[in-house]
Amino acid sequence: MATSFSLAFLVVAYLVVVSIESSNAQLTTNFYSTSCPNLFSTVKSVMQSAINKEARMGASILRMFFHDCFVNGCDGSVLLDDTSTFTGEKNAIPNKDSLRGFEVIDQIKTAVEKACPGVVSCADILAIAARDSVVILKGPTWNVKLGRRDATTASQSAANNNLAPPTSSLSDLITNYKNQGLSTTDMVALSGAHTIGQARCITFRTRVNNESNIDTSFATTRQSTCPSVVSNTTNNNLAPLDVQTPNTWDNNYYKNLINQKGLLHSDQQLFSGGSTNALVQTYSTNPTQFNTDFVNAMINMGNIKPLTGTNGQIRKNCRTIN
Repeated sequence: MATSFSLAFLVVAYLVVVSIESSNAQLTTNFYSTSCPNLFSTVKSVMQSAINKEARMGASILRMFFHDCFVNGCDGSVLLDDTSTFTGEKNAIPNKDSLRGFEVIDQIKTAVEKACPGVVSCADILAIAARDSVVILKGPTWNVKLGRRDATTASQSAANNNLAPPTSSLSDLITNYKNQGLSTTDMVALSGAHTIGQARCITFRTRVNNESNIDTSFATTRQSTCPSVVSNTTNNNLAPLDVQTPNTWDNNYYKNLINQKGLLHSDQQLFSGGSTNALVQTYSTNPTQFNTDFVNAMINMGNIKPLTGTNGQIRKNCRTIN
């Protein structure tokens, strides 16, 4: 009887350990090396085509990864569509009429499913596509850690609360990133993603029309398509986040901040006499340091609360739960 009890106890203990190890599995760079050996070339091919068609798409996919990771972790929840019984994150205030590129992720998922069905998560596809977007636009590369699984839930309220608005102060930004386990250096480096892409007038109207810490000529140029009078016809007018090279990865974003040409209020906050001034100055003159810190920050961000092991699922369609 004692022997039987001991054996049963050992079996239960073993299962508990296996369960813990499975749920706490770590991300690795070679996660799909055997199960989907052509994964990276498949993703990059679709991303290359999308960016060839519209260069802005690279910035859009990078931003989508950021918006996914900052809301309950990098779990692909941002990709889920609303249904009559399910509310996702796409219509949260920071995402509605703003987050874009979902059709590109759909195209990648279709191609990956054809190569290795039921193997690669949408969360991992988004992580790889974000890296490829940077590389294709002449930015640095890195080995993406993989092994994420897809969420079966989403949180519109978390999207509204966890994604810092463009009106954020420096202290707000630092706290926002700290809440995700990211450092101030991570925050300044990740903000450098604004060296590519565009923003809507509704996000920078107040800055270019009302703020004083802005280059006069720069403000006047932006006011021509984003006047102070609020109008639905101008809300979606676009302007480059980096006026010089919006489709090329470089460190001009930081040079612009020093010259008071940050498009968003939150951008210019990084060089406004606060604790991040020195880092902005470093990145403005040392693109290698910027790229190194950006890569480290992307890896850190990709590690935010991923679902691994037996948690979550591998979605067949990134827009819906299996």
